[in-house]
Amino acid sequence: MEIVRRLGKPPKERKTQSLDGTTCPEIFELSNGDFAIMGTEATEALDPKLPTDASRATYERIVIIPREIMIDAKADIPDA
Repeated sequence: MEIVRRLGKPPKERKTQSLDGTTCPEIFELSNGDFAIMGTEATEALDPKLPTDASRATYERIVIIPREIMIDAKADIPDA
């Protein structure tokens, strides 16, 4: 599995930085068609708040990305 492309603008174009001064969050498309997300880990805070019909596997984590990142990436997300 490889990273194929970034969705949305690079962090330096967005002028976004994380609290420690690095440049993220990011959304990447992978060679198998899946997407990888870099964001703030929030599993402990949000897991108990999941809707009753939602669950996550023990190996999955809930990650938050800012709204502006998702909106910026929208144009790059395939329709199908």
